[in-house]
This record gives sequence, C-alpha cells and structure tokens, in this order.
Amino acid sequence: MKLSKEIKTAILVISGILLFIFIFNYLKGENVFDASKKISAIYDNVEGLAPSAAVTINGHKIGKVQSIKFNGDGSGLLKVTMLIGNDFDFSVNSTAELYEAGLIGGKAIAIIPAFDDAALVQSGDVLSSTVKPGLTDLVNQRLTPLQEKIEKMMVSADLLLSNLNDVFDIQTKDNIKLSISELSTTIASFKSTSESLNGLVTDNKSAIGETILNFNKISEDLTRVSKSLTESDLDSIMFDLKSTISSFGNLLTTIESGEGSIGKLMKDDGVYNNLKGATKQLEQLLEDMKLNPKRYVHFSLFGKKTKQYDSEGNEMKTTKE
Repeated sequence: MKLSKEIKTAILVISGILLFIFIFNYLKGENVFDASKKISAIYDNVEGLAPSAAVTINGHKIGKVQSIKFNGDGSGLLKVTMLIGNDFDFSVNSTAELYEAGLIGGKAIAIIPAFDDAALVQSGDVLSSTVKPGLTDLVNQRLTPLQEKIEKMMVSADLLLSNLNDVFDIQTKDNIKLSISELSTTIASFKSTSESLNGLVTDNKSAIGETILNFNKISEDLTRVSKSLTESDLDSIMFDLKSTISSFGNLLTTIESGEGSIGKLMKDDGVYNNLKGATKQLEQLLEDMKLNPKRYVHFSLFGKKTKQYDSEGNEMKTTKE
C-alpha cells in the first residue's frame, strides 16, 4: 500500500514532536524509557548543588538530581528531587547527605543506606537529609577562633607598644643611645685586645710550640708511670703494708698493756720515780760541780788547799785551823 504525501508528512511531524519531547525530558534529567525511582529530600540550603548533579552510594553513581524547587509551604526550604536506578535497594530510613564533590566540582548527594526491617524506598518517598561540612566550612570553623586570637594578640601588641612608648621617654632613649655608643667603644677595645693577643701568639709561637711539646713529654712520662704502677704487684705491696700496720698495732697494744721494756718504762710508776730521782741527783751533782769544781778536778804540787766557790763563782774564804 502506497502512503500519500500527507500521511508521510504527518508521521514525520509526529516523530519530530516525540523526539523533541524525549530530548527535552532527557535534558531535564528524565528518561521516558527508564523506570528510575524518583525520590526527594528537604534541605535548608543547597548552595553549589545543581540539576544533573551526581547521586552516589559509597562513591558509586546511582542516579542524578532532577530538580531543585521550593517546598511550597512558605518555609523557604528546598525540595531536591532525585532519579535513582533500581540496581540497589535500601531502606526508606536511609539518609541523603549533601557534600562537596571537590574544590571546583560543586556539590553532590550521597545516599547513606540503612539496612533495617523498614520498607524499601519507592518512588515518591522523602528521605531524611543532612549536610556534610565542606572544606570551606571546615576552614571557616578553624579560622574563626584563630581570627579571634589574632585580634586579641593585636590588641595586646598595641597595648605593649603603647606602654613601651611611655617607658622609652626622651631621657631613656638618650641613655640607650649612650649605652650603644659605649658598647661600640667596648667592642673596638676588645678588637684591639684581640689583635694584641694575636700578635703575642704570633711572636711567641715557637715558645708555645715548645711548651706544648714539653707537655706532651710530661704526658708520656705520666703514661709510663701509670703503666708501671699498673704492671707492678700492688696486691703484694698492699699485703706487706697491711702486715706492717698490723705488727705496729700489736706493738702499740703491747706497750699499752705494759709488757716489754718500753711498756714497763711507760706504765711502771717505780721506774718513773727512779728516773725522776736519778735526774734530781744528777742535777745536784752538776750544781755541786759548778760550785766546787776543784773538788772533783784539782792538781797541786805543794799540797795547797782546794779553794771553795759560792753559787755565783766567787771564791769563799775559809778560816785557818
């Protein structure tokens, strides 16, 4: 059967209208031939979210945002309608979380599925919603207290500078300048002293070298002495010293107990008294020898009588018989 031109034109026009409707709905996020679920969530603010934004579960894209409209109850809340596939079933108690997809990637919605005994989500269901803080929000949260601290620090710094201006009056500044000038003079003097020391070291370099050489020799000699002491039989020497000290202690014990000649001399009162008496008699004998020397030493060819002397050495007159 042969179609007329009118029928062909009508078919072509209807096909163009249907194709236009399909493309229009597709661009809006709707697919006439797709049996996707249409669910929604209510948000206070969806800044950065745009239609056709991704809807994911665990990072996997399962759908897209179809439209963003006011809720229609005068509250100013926004209703986000999403088209999701039927590949994955989850509970109606799941949550639609709004999050930042990247620094310049806008925002997206992540479904946080709930696996409980509640009914599975169907077209027309409204999920509870949450908003995950993005990088900008986190930065603002961190910067706000930091900004407050910086402001307080600036106020403290301003107060400190004001106090410093009050402290550093004209007289104080002049004193500081004078101190800096004196410090410069001191540094110059120190530099001159350092140069003098350098010249002294240069002039006496050979003497310093000889001193260091002598010190090295002394160190070597001390090393040899130390080595000799290390190699010597210190145990035997210490044993002999201990034996000597022990013998000396025994001797002192014997003397203390009055044994032996020395012990008797120190402990026996009779010996002490005898020595004391003998000493006294010796003193008397020496005194008599001084007074009468010719009594003990005399020599006369004619039998002349011995002269007597007093304590001062004067001759004593004697009466004739």
